[in-house]
Amino acid sequence: MESWVGWLLLLCFHMFFFHFSFSHSLCHPHDNIALLQFKNSDTRSFGLDTSPTYDDVTSFFTYAECSDMDPKTATWENGTDCCSWVGVTCHPISGRVIGLDVSCSGLYGEIPSQISQLSKLESLDLSHNLRLRWKERSWKKFIQNATFLKELILDDVDMTQSSMRPLNQSTSLVSLSLSRTRVWGNLKSDILCFPKLEQFHLSDNSYSPNGQHLPSLSCSAASLTILDLSYNYFEGSIPISFSNFTHLTVLDLSHNVYLNGSIPSSLLTFPSLTFLDLGFNQFSGQIPNVFLQSNNFKTLYLSHNNVEGELPSTLSNLQHLIHLDLSLNKLSGQIPLSILNFQYLVSLDLSHNRLEGPLPNKIKSLSNLTRLYFNDNLLNETIPVWCLSLPSLLELDLSDNQFTGHISAIVSQSFEFLYLCNNKLQGNIPTSIFTLVNLRQLSLSSNNFSGFHNVNYNFPKLERLYLSSLGLTEFPKIVGKVPMLRDLDLSNNKLNGTVPKWLHEMDSLSFLNLSQNLLTTPIKQFLRNYKLQFLDLSFNLLTGDISSSICNVSSLNVLLLSHNKLVGVIPPCLANLSSLSILDLQRNELNGTLPSSFSMNSLLSVINLNDNNLEGILPKSLSNCTKLEILNLANNQIEDKFPKWLQTLPRLTVLVLRANKLYGPIPSLKMKHGFSSLLIFDISSNYFNGSIPKTYIQNFQAMKNVIRYKVGELYIQPSSNASVYEFATVTEFATITTKAITMTFKKIPKNFMTIDLSRNKFEGEIPYVIGELHALKGLNFSHNRLSGYIPQSIGNLTNLESLDLSSNMVMGRIPTELTNLNFLEVLNLSYNHLVGKIPEGKQFNTFENNSYIGNLGLCAFPLSKKCNNTKQQSPSSLNFWREEGFEFGWEAVVIGYGCGIIFGIGLGIFVLFIGKPEWLVKMVGGGLRKKMRRR
Repeated sequence: MESWVGWLLLLCFHMFFFHFSFSHSLCHPHDNIALLQFKNSDTRSFGLDTSPTYDDVTSFFTYAECSDMDPKTATWENGTDCCSWVGVTCHPISGRVIGLDVSCSGLYGEIPSQISQLSKLESLDLSHNLRLRWKERSWKKFIQNATFLKELILDDVDMTQSSMRPLNQSTSLVSLSLSRTRVWGNLKSDILCFPKLEQFHLSDNSYSPNGQHLPSLSCSAASLTILDLSYNYFEGSIPISFSNFTHLTVLDLSHNVYLNGSIPSSLLTFPSLTFLDLGFNQFSGQIPNVFLQSNNFKTLYLSHNNVEGELPSTLSNLQHLIHLDLSLNKLSGQIPLSILNFQYLVSLDLSHNRLEGPLPNKIKSLSNLTRLYFNDNLLNETIPVWCLSLPSLLELDLSDNQFTGHISAIVSQSFEFLYLCNNKLQGNIPTSIFTLVNLRQLSLSSNNFSGFHNVNYNFPKLERLYLSSLGLTEFPKIVGKVPMLRDLDLSNNKLNGTVPKWLHEMDSLSFLNLSQNLLTTPIKQFLRNYKLQFLDLSFNLLTGDISSSICNVSSLNVLLLSHNKLVGVIPPCLANLSSLSILDLQRNELNGTLPSSFSMNSLLSVINLNDNNLEGILPKSLSNCTKLEILNLANNQIEDKFPKWLQTLPRLTVLVLRANKLYGPIPSLKMKHGFSSLLIFDISSNYFNGSIPKTYIQNFQAMKNVIRYKVGELYIQPSSNASVYEFATVTEFATITTKAITMTFKKIPKNFMTIDLSRNKFEGEIPYVIGELHALKGLNFSHNRLSGYIPQSIGNLTNLESLDLSSNMVMGRIPTELTNLNFLEVLNLSYNHLVGKIPEGKQFNTFENNSYIGNLGLCAFPLSKKCNNTKQQSPSSLNFWREEGFEFGWEAVVIGYGCGIIFGIGLGIFVLFIGKPEWLVKMVGGGLRKKMRRR
């Protein structure tokens, strides 16, 4: 009996094994056909993109995820088992397709409807197909049939034409990822009403501020464990409904920029939460002091907000913390000892705050810490030994504080990154620093160290060495001892004469900064290293010409030679150096003409040639530099008409042509978006004439919107190479006259918007449309031949800080609307033909006589001249007629024509000598309006 049962069991096992093997090897015919149809769909609407482009944000992320496009469907062949195809997963018994992964396959066009026939799908990944889109009809059909679907990944798929409304049938969905799908226009409040949804990723879906508020998401609060809403430009506060997400383990609301209000206490007490990122927003107030010992936080990021106050004492309860980042806030007080005793902590970043006082002298733990950042605070006294002796520490940044005293020793040999710059440290550099064989970056700049020449050192892995502002009088002898050195900064020292031979022979260098020294080395000696990408020799004593051999350094990205005594012409080949993005030759003695053949593929984003002796015309080939953002040619001898072709440069932000020999009228714009990105427009001190270019003002779109930039986003950074721009802090990118003083900008704030047309020969009226530039901070039309009245619309420029209309022929009264300019610090209306009472109140009460001298008809404070009680014509009614195109002169003669020439002439004389009475203005205005309506 037992033998019979045993044979029966063996037979059943063989039958099961045979069935399993057969089913596992063969794809279900229905799914096989559907997949082949999916692959062979009409190529007019679906296909493989073999040449993807990477021009926008979405493309960048796609490229990062898919370093190589892998067209998985290319391996799908008819007559073969679909379960063996790349990206296809089948059920081991039924052979039905349950998983389909065609991510990074270069698919484009509409998604074929055949995909909805895979009714047993549990997982579908279509992500990172750059130009793939899913329309409403096929989406609805798919979501109706996909009743077993648990995982859906659509990152980078265009979902703008899908409603994204979930249906009752789709009850199995557990994970949904819609990053970079541009779905915001179609999302409904029930987007997350999937009863089993646990993971939801909706990051990177807004590429411009759109005023969206965080959705309440309350319908899925019970099941969600992972929620990613980062990079979406949300604004407002976090909804109260978020306090219901008690099962969350991961919450990411970072990089929304406009999220504000206080940090909800409830988020910090979720029992299961291990990852919380609220960084790069505008949260304010104090960090709630509510952390519990039961918290499971491993990662807590609150960086780049406006959080203030002292560090909460209950932070010490987070004993599971691995990563803590509270940088770029306004935290104050001392760093408590409790925060330095986390047993599992790997990275700690408290940089860029207002923390003060000494660091604790002793700690108990931090044995696992690899990265420690205390830089950019107000910390003082000596650096405690434990900071330099943590056994696992790889990166230490204590720069930009007020540490003093000597450093006796560096105990830890694990350092890879060590930054002690910008403090008040003194004495000899510890010899133990030069035994750190794993060191990759070392910055000792801006201290009072000495003894650098008297040590023996060897840095086999060192890549970056920063020794600026140390008072060095000799070059350190580092040849052969730092074979991997890429960046060397010896700027702002006292190095003189010529550079040592070893520096020319160091072929590993790509970044070299020797600015602000006393060097006299000819330029050509620096050009033996053909791998250089960044060369800064500004603020030295260099003489001679710029050798054309500089163009042999084909990798050169940034060339800074300003503030020297260089002569000769600019090498024409620089215009064709394909890698060059920043060219700064300002404040030398260069002559000749500008290079005439800038190439079509130019990467130039900054050209500073101001304060030289350049002459000739502006080369039209500059219009080939389509990435150009800053163009400064001020204080030269360039003689040409206004370069209207500059309007073709879409990124041009700063245009300074001041103090040249440019002449003629400014032609009207013909391009719809010409100069729409300009923030600074300075063509002062030339010979331009004609009227002020009204069409330009109408096109200055970037000056119309007031944007509140955060600290890290405030300055213009040329996009061609933002990383190297960070090091070009000595370079002067623009010199602007505003508030009656000349300001030189090393970094140009994005919110410093100014127009300077002064010292030309412009005539006619000030365009009324000037009042549309609401973000304007400086306006200078002085020393021209302008006439007419001051437009009331200038009162709309509520961000204006400086207004100069002096030395013109402007007449009439000062509009009372100008009292709306609450930020106005400098006002100059002197030497015009203004009359009447000076407006009172607000900023106008702060201006002195100099703002109004040379206007004999003005009266009242601050002038000593009193106003009489004679009623004067208000500028508002006069401006109305001027804006409508009507003028008063011999109009009275025309009106009197029907009543007799004598009456008309008499009335004209009356108006000429006595003024225009209000009854006449109303009468004429009414008659003219009636005639216009009849026409």
